[in-house]
Amino acid sequence: MYRRALCRRQPADSRAVDRRRAAISTAPASLNSDLNRLTQLFPLWAIVFSLLAWLQPQLFNSLQAYIVPLLSVVMFGMGLTLHLSDFSYVLQMPRLIFAGIVLQYTIMPITAVVLSSMLGLDPYLTAGMILVGTCPGGTASNVICYLARGNVALSITLTAVSTLLAVLLTPALTAELVSRSIQVPAQDMLLSILYMVIIPVTAGILLNHAAGKRLQPVKACFPLVSVAAIVVIIAIIVSLNADNVQQIGAAVLVAVMLHNVSGLALGYFTSRLLGYSTTESRTLAIEVGMQNSGLAVALAIKYFSATAALPGAIFSIWHNLSGSILAGYWSRRLK
Repeated sequence: MYRRALCRRQPADSRAVDRRRAAISTAPASLNSDLNRLTQLFPLWAIVFSLLAWLQPQLFNSLQAYIVPLLSVVMFGMGLTLHLSDFSYVLQMPRLIFAGIVLQYTIMPITAVVLSSMLGLDPYLTAGMILVGTCPGGTASNVICYLARGNVALSITLTAVSTLLAVLLTPALTAELVSRSIQVPAQDMLLSILYMVIIPVTAGILLNHAAGKRLQPVKACFPLVSVAAIVVIIAIIVSLNADNVQQIGAAVLVAVMLHNVSGLALGYFTSRLLGYSTTESRTLAIEVGMQNSGLAVALAIKYFSATAALPGAIFSIWHNLSGSILAGYWSRRLK
């Protein structure tokens, strides 16, 4: 039944990719090329600005108040890439969507707790790891999924649905898993996610629906705007941790790398064990392993500490690197 349903749904994958391509088709080709090139250099920009923030923290540590507005800009940009029809996949393949959401909100939170315990991270770093694990899928997962020959329509839908569910699941899971020595204001966190994520995403979707093709030149620029916003957020977090990054940086880096790789691996092999195809399993693995770490950073800095925000900042850099490497490997293999 699933095989026949997938065959019937496959055109939706193509339509989703076509929409992404069409979103930039009206801008000049040379401009698109320049924008894409700058956007693809995100890991390099993140590393450069992280080093600058570490060496010259005074350049960024006064910008802490801008983290939430910057994240809202990123979420609004995500909304501009979504269509109301993206949610129709939930009705056509509910069991597949349900499986993806369950994997998303179980594998990453649990591995965050296990890895933090194994590596002996302090309570605030552990809280930051858990926040990364309990956040929804990241916006970059759709691009990585396309490069990895996954099901882009499924990826888009899972990102959208997990983002909407985050308003309830992220505070609830964080409150359940974080050490009792740290108070988790779950209700306040819920409201923050509503303001930082749900409202901007919804606004982007509605504007995209109302304006349609007239927004395409703006949408062509938004990936670079989002990259710039995330890079600045990362720089702010590194600057706030400049004094102790040498002491805790290595342990957090190892924890973040293992967290991401575990999510990708467990997401893929669990999906295969559940009987899903290679294409579906690639998609689910990417959705599980790539998180909205910008949201984790914003929540950590607002409700915990600058130290708790460090895992999310490092994750923002690392999961784009690992995702790109994995996508390149999968794209060279036959389905």
